[in-house]
Amino acid sequence: QVQLMESGGGSVQAGGSLRLSCAASGDSASTYASTYLMGWFRQAAGKEREGLAAIEEERHITYVDSVKGRFTISKDIAKDILYLQMNDLKPEDTGTYYCASGKSPRLRVGVNAVDFQYWGQGVQVTVSS
Repeated sequence: QVQLMESGGGSVQAGGSLRLSCAASGDSASTYASTYLMGWFRQAAGKEREGLAAIEEERHITYVDSVKGRFTISKDIAKDILYLQMNDLKPEDTGTYYCASGKSPRLRVGVNAVDFQYWGQGVQVTVSS
């Protein structure tokens, strides 16, 4: 079992930047096994949760088109922390951001919730125009 805790959310104006962090905790063996796949999701008010970016086996990275070129996912292996650097933020980036992890390779192309077993509580990001 692994626990995920996000931090770094807040309010910014359009064009600004934020960096989200997600700390994974638990016993070392479980954490390692449960973070083979890690990703970030976003849920805007009244909308379904959408996948944004994922990193698999610490080197295979995927972005969805809406954030490609603006967001960067990275992982500090030694600290078990996942990051999401978000630049050039837009009002449509507003939402609750969730960190997630999974034990296995993705079953499908893209960033899909079905591939992730563990979820953080979420952190709010608000972008004003």
